[in-house]
Amino acid sequence: MKHKKIMIIIIIMIIILIFCVIYTVRSFRKPSGKHVLIIQENQIIYNIDLETAEDQEIKINYQNHYNIIKIQNHEICISEADCPDQTCIRTGVLKSETLPIVCLPHKLIIRYAEEGES
Repeated sequence: MKHKKIMIIIIIMIIILIFCVIYTVRSFRKPSGKHVLIIQENQIIYNIDLETAEDQEIKINYQNHYNIIKIQNHEICISEADCPDQTCIRTGVLKSETLPIVCLPHKLIIRYAEEGES
C-alpha cells in the first residue's frame, strides 16, 4: 500500500517536471518573424521590421515622462526611462515571443507581432 502511494507521487512529480520543461522551452523560443509592435495605452504607435530598420533611438513621451527605445543591430530595447522601478531597462533586448518588454508606469509594451497582426 505504501509502495503504491510512493509510485503515484513519483509519477505526479515527473508529470509536473515535464510541464515545467515544456513551459520553459516555449517561453524562450525565438520569434518566427522580426516585426515588433510598440504599444502604448493599448494603441499600436509603431510597427517596426527589425530586419530592415536602421539603428536609431525613438523617444516616447507619456504625460510628463518618457522612454527611449533603442534599435541597434536588428535588436530592440529600452535604453532610458524616467520610471521609478527601471524594470523595462533591466529587461534588456527583446528576445522571446512570449516575454515582452513592459513599462507599466508609462503603459508601454514592446513585443513581437503575431502572424497577420499590424
